[in-house]
Amino acid sequence: MKFKAILFDCDGVLVDSEAITCGALRDLLEESGWSMTLAECMDRFIGKTVREERAAIEAHTGKPLTEAWMQTFYERRNQGLRERLQIIPGAALAVQAALAHTGGQIACASGADRFKVEMMLRQVGLLDAFAGRIFSGHEMPRSKPAPDVYLAAAAHLQVPGSDCLVIEDTTVGVTAGVAAGATVWGYCPDPAAGAALLQAGAQRLFPTMTELAGLLGTS
Repeated sequence: MKFKAILFDCDGVLVDSEAITCGALRDLLEESGWSMTLAECMDRFIGKTVREERAAIEAHTGKPLTEAWMQTFYERRNQGLRERLQIIPGAALAVQAALAHTGGQIACASGADRFKVEMMLRQVGLLDAFAGRIFSGHEMPRSKPAPDVYLAAAAHLQVPGSDCLVIEDTTVGVTAGVAAGATVWGYCPDPAAGAALLQAGAQRLFPTMTELAGLLGTS
């Protein structure tokens, strides 16, 4: 199948950032009175923004979610990413395959804030590949699982959602891609996560980004 545009999520798809971000969040939540394991934090927060979970955070900590608290989280998160962020193995190859497949019609459509997305892509050497085609859910009326960020990316590329391939790794992201009318493929290095991605609407699963590069080369 030939796609006119390929839209990549960022966290967990292009960069191995989710454990770093959730680690900073878990530590700060514990300091505020809400204890959980890293696995529990990742299960609850991956694919969502912290602000979307305001009610739960305030209920568990008994404190308001202030801008100062958020700023502390951002500072710790960014420091951790600067120190430990790694590219997802094979992601650079997959991006190059996507560029070749579409004639340059690719974008990064993330639920994260723009500063974080651009910082991470720059750090792993992928920023130039997406220059001018980075979209943040923070800048949309609604973030994932709503389709807004994917619709904005498709509109910018002047490609109907139905002609786009979305690459995602979470059920929240898959739901957003499906709602945008796109074909969604799930990056799924953990076989145990596959059923949920398929149930959310992913049409194909692949365990490595190198395999994605191969699939795009033969599509």
